[in-house]
Amino acid sequence: MPNPPHPPRWVLRRADQATVAVLVVLALLAMIGWWTARGGWRGALIEIDESPALTARFEVDVNTADLPELMQLPGVGEKLAERIIEARDSAGPFLSPDDLRRVHGIGPKTFEKLRPYLRPIGKEETRASH
Repeated sequence: MPNPPHPPRWVLRRADQATVAVLVVLALLAMIGWWTARGGWRGALIEIDESPALTARFEVDVNTADLPELMQLPGVGEKLAERIIEARDSAGPFLSPDDLRRVHGIGPKTFEKLRPYLRPIGKEETRASH
């Protein structure tokens, strides 16, 4: 009687097939466990596209800011930043944000653009800088 045909060499033996099946099941269980730990059905997973945008507040202390920092303010170029520094050096520190109006080139419109970016000037800060 002839021998039964042998399966091709690329086919896994029964023991190898069982090992691969167990590893696949373990990988699936690990992924389900990770998904559950991260929020699962509760919907606690973070969708990057839906996360709230973070904002950083940019404020400048006009009594200590240097030229590049002042030039970051809206409507302030190099010349106006130099005039702010000159006014601060010649007439002393600004005691309130409104004191910026003494700088040539800062009118009511420019001042209103600058106001949201000015760090509050307190009495203690001014006393310490004298």
